[in-house]
Amino acid sequence: MDPVSLFMIAILGLLIFFMIRNSRKQKATQQELQEKLKLGADVMTSFGLFATVVAMDDDTNVATLDVGKGVEIKVHRQVLTKVVEEEVLEVPSDADSPAAEKS
Repeated sequence: MDPVSLFMIAILGLLIFFMIRNSRKQKATQQELQEKLKLGADVMTSFGLFATVVAMDDDTNVATLDVGKGVEIKVHRQVLTKVVEEEVLEVPSDADSPAAEKS
């Protein structure tokens, strides 16, 4: 075989490898999202709306979201892109602050 053919076959093999790897990553990410998606979870939709899950219908793939002040909307479960978790901010103690080191 000539070197050009070997190079093309190697490139094709790499493309297939990366496609399979990306597919597995996306599947794992979707599985993780579905595990976190429960009633009462704070979520973000694909169009940037933050809400709380009130109800989910697995048969029709519809989720009912509470967006605040008693307003509920129904959306397709596919638009729920992220489960929002509260971030814990660390407050530096006095011993860790740069001002304490200078004194």
